[in-house]
Amino acid sequence: MTHDESGHIVLLVTAGDSEEAHKIANALLSQKKAACVNIVPQVNSLFWWQGKLDSAQENLLIIKTKASLLDQAIKTVKEIHSYEVPEIIALPIIGGNRDYLKWIDSELK
Repeated sequence: MTHDESGHIVLLVTAGDSEEAHKIANALLSQKKAACVNIVPQVNSLFWWQGKLDSAQENLLIIKTKASLLDQAIKTVKEIHSYEVPEIIALPIIGGNRDYLKWIDSELK
């Protein structure tokens, strides 16, 4: 996958429970692969899995980082995550509070 290495991104990751969500968040933050992680509890997820409609109560992680750290962040999430195929989706940040975006830069390796 190609991406603009210089930009800021938001990663969306769902986790099976609060403990797993916090483990992922703490790893990304301690390794300086994320500047900020929000954990939204009790997200009702509906999805197709192995040919059947399924559902789960999950925690949603909203992770602020840089595109240049995407591959490393994905690797960290996959090492910790219990799911066979974890949701890890990167969205570009196309604008925002410049001071906040500069803060993201200052907090990351």
